[in-house]
Order: sequence, then structure tokens, then C-alpha cells
Amino acid sequence: MNGKYKIPTLIIILTVGIVLGIQIEKIFSGDNLRDGIQKLNDVLSYTEKYYVEEVDTPKLVEAAVEGIMNELDPHSFYISADDFVSIEESFRGDFEGIGIEFQVVNDTLTVVSPITGGPSEALGILPGDRIIKIEGKNCIGITNEEVRQKLRGEAGSKVKISINRTGLRNLIDYEITRDKIPIYSVDVNLMLDDKTGFVSVSRFSETTYDELKIALKDLKQNGMKQLVLDLRGNPGGYLSQAVDIADLFIDGKKKIVYTKGRRDDTNEEYFASLPSAYEKIPLIVLLNHGSASASEIVAGAVQDWDRGLIVGETSFGKGLVQRQFALSDNSAIRLTISEYYTPSGRLIQRDYKDKKTTEEYYSEVLDSLSEGDNIDHQIEKDSTKLVFTTEGGRTVYGGGGITPDFIFKADTLTDYSRELLRKNIFYQFTLKYIEQNGKELTELYDDNLQKFNKEFNFSEYDLNKFIRFAESKEVNSVLEDYNIDKEYISTRLKAQVARNYWKNEGWYSVILNVDSQLHNALKLFDKAKEIADLK
Repeated sequence: MNGKYKIPTLIIILTVGIVLGIQIEKIFSGDNLRDGIQKLNDVLSYTEKYYVEEVDTPKLVEAAVEGIMNELDPHSFYISADDFVSIEESFRGDFEGIGIEFQVVNDTLTVVSPITGGPSEALGILPGDRIIKIEGKNCIGITNEEVRQKLRGEAGSKVKISINRTGLRNLIDYEITRDKIPIYSVDVNLMLDDKTGFVSVSRFSETTYDELKIALKDLKQNGMKQLVLDLRGNPGGYLSQAVDIADLFIDGKKKIVYTKGRRDDTNEEYFASLPSAYEKIPLIVLLNHGSASASEIVAGAVQDWDRGLIVGETSFGKGLVQRQFALSDNSAIRLTISEYYTPSGRLIQRDYKDKKTTEEYYSEVLDSLSEGDNIDHQIEKDSTKLVFTTEGGRTVYGGGGITPDFIFKADTLTDYSRELLRKNIFYQFTLKYIEQNGKELTELYDDNLQKFNKEFNFSEYDLNKFIRFAESKEVNSVLEDYNIDKEYISTRLKAQVARNYWKNEGWYSVILNVDSQLHNALKLFDKAKEIADLK
């Protein structure tokens, strides 16, 4: 047996004992915990000593930790040391690198967009640029993970890249000094008309509250009198950010959320505290099945206090609070320690204990409720659910996410459109379209997004070219499906072009034109005023 594994094994076993015994403390009784650690120790020792082949002991320990997490709830999980940095980045709100959004298209690293305020944007790197070499070495065939390894790095360090740009014969060489790159959680803020503001928040990171305050201030200066807060697809994040954001819209010292756990020190209550300029603005919050955790805290508080309308689809139903415990090798576990409750006392978490697998829990169809007015929540009436009331006396139900006051389901796409999305055909086609027509587009629209949005449309000739292009990428045309989704397809292509020139503002200003959930929501501001008792 190779002796090099003996000392690491003892260290790992000791670490598991310390972490489970001290940090997590009294998950089991003292005797059970000691017996469990001894059992794990014995299994690892026997396996290392007697197994027919040499074993990778650290790998076995990782599997054991993952096994422990899998026996708990669906939201307690293990984070390997390799994954820890990227997960932390997404919630911290920044990373260090050259600052590009990218895709690998036909084995070629392609710039989707330079990130605002990053070093690539400052050097003039453009959407559609193809990075052919990194540090003088050909990078055709590079993987997404290799891109991150080669282009990310410590702020102040340098990396050389060579770019192929449409219309230029020779490669362009850049030496880029890496820097801190902001990761924005407020995707866009824009005015939908002369009084309606729209903000999309993609997650709750360390910087979300500050970003949202800036976005709302900008909208207010542009005449906002009412607001759509889009939390669709927002998986959550920091509890503190959810509380601060709810506080922007909820007045006084009202309760926003509270937590209850097995231990008294995990029980917390959170209240509104600071006055803001947005406490009396008519408010609609958009949700869908992908809205979870912190998103549900905000929506639940808005609904319980009758502060505005919740519109869309029932949220995910993640009401479990995790605390992160660091392990000795820079990995970590996130362990559920308590549950979230809305101000009225509703448990946000939906049932998971009758699900056989985590996959079943995540893939479960959350509701089959009919569309329409659900202001009194009779559509979801269920004798098995606990009943609660909002401040205004409306009935709401607990234990299954946040169900909207008006239910509107997202439009479903045909198999043809889903295949176009899966194979990234929209982006690839617009890349070629801009190569061929970019000069004309720049001359026609310059920097005028409003003019582009009003005047530009893909012609029938262009759309037929798109169909043929998709066929060349092995997405066979289905005429019936194409005709059903034609408006969506042409609008998405237009939005993709707009994103090339105006980033997220361009994308959203176009794609929202075919967003039926949003269009239905915009008709409900009178009801939002009524329920919030706003004059």
C-alpha cells in the first residue's frame, strides 16, 4: 500500500469529526455522533487497507460528505473546493478577469458582449469579435472551463489575446490588464411608457440593494409613476438583501419575514425600518416557477401587506434557510438550519418529504391552476393547506410557494423553437447577419435604440434565410410550428441584434414586446392601486 495516503486520511477523518462535532454541533445525540464518526473512520480505514485496488481516499471522503447531504433536504448541499470560488463570485457581485460575456460557437471563442466598466470594453473589444489566440497559442476548440482558466486571473495581471474582427484582414492583438469585474444582479431598468418603470432582478447578491436603488432613482427621474418588479427566474440569494429590498416598498416597522428552526438561535424576525420614496408607488411583482427563496420573501411580504399585486405563476416554494460552514480544504457545506415564514405566518417551503429523489422534487409541476383573477385565492383553495389572511383580510394559503393574485402562464414554445434555442441558432444566425449588415445598421440607427425598435424588422427573405441556416445546423423546419411561433422567432432575432449594440437594454426593450405575462400585468395597475389603498 502506498504510505502517502496515511497522513492525509487521518487529517481528513479528524476534520470530518471536528466539523460535524463542533460546527454543526447537536445534529445527533453525543453518543450517536461519536458512533457515527467511528463508523465512518472504520469504513475509510478498512477500505484503504484491504480494497483490491489502491483507493483515492479524498475522493471517498467527498462521496461520504455528499451522501450525508443527500439524506437531508433538497437544499442542503456540499460545495467542493473547485466549485467554491465560482459560487461565491456569483453572490459576491464581482470576479477578476478581462470582462467579457462569451460563447464558444463552432469551436471558436466569440465575444457576446464586453462587460460594462471592464478592461475589454475600455480597450474597444466588440461583440462578435473572435478570440483566435491566447498568449500566442491557438485556442480553436477551447472549452468553456478552459476559457475561464485562461482569461480569469488576479487583478493587475496581464494576458495577451489575438482577435479576428469582421471586415479586417489581419488579427488584432491586445494586451489586457485584468481587473475586478462587476456581476450585475439588476439586469435592466427601463421605462415601458411615460409612467411605467420596469426592473428585472436576476438574483439577490451582495450588491443587489444598491443596484436597485440606483435603478429606481433613474426611473423616477425619467417620470416613473408605477413599477413592475420582475423576479421571474430569480433563484434567490442573500436574506439581508431581500429584507432591504422589501423595505423599499413596505412602510413603517412592518414585519417582512421571520425564521424558525430547531435551535432557538436560528429564530429571527426582520422588519421594515427605513423610509423610502417608493412606499406609495403602485407596484406589480412578476413571478414564475423559477422564482425562489429571497424572491419569495419579497413577494410574500408584498402580498401579505396588500402592498401590491403578485402576477404570473406560483413560485418555486423554497423556504429553507441555509448556513454555510467552511471545511479545512476550502470546500464547504450549506446546511438548512431554519424555515422562512411570511408576515402572516405562511411557510414558503413546499413539501419535499414525499419525493423519492431530488430530481423529482426539482422537476415537479408546481401547479395546474387555471388562469385569471385570483385576488381572493379561491382558485387554489385546498382543504389540506393552512389558511392565512392578508392585512386586508384576503385569504392566502401556506406551504407551497407564493401563488399570484392574478395567474397568467408563460407562453409555451413549439418543439421547433425549443430546438432552435437548444442549438443556439438565434445567436449564430444574428452573428452572421451583423457581419453582413453591420455597417448598414450602424448608418441607419447609429446609437438610437428607440428608432431601431420602432423601424427595424426582419424581412420575409431574412426569415427564410434563417430557416435555411437552421437546417444547415441540423434543425429541420416544421412549417406548422414555425407559423405558430413566427412572431416570437422574428422578435427574438431582432432582440439578439439589439443586444449586440445596446446590451441588456436593447435585448429587453425588444423581447418584452412578446411577453404576454407582462402585457397582462400592465392592465392591472388600477387593481394594484385599489388593493394598496393608493389614491
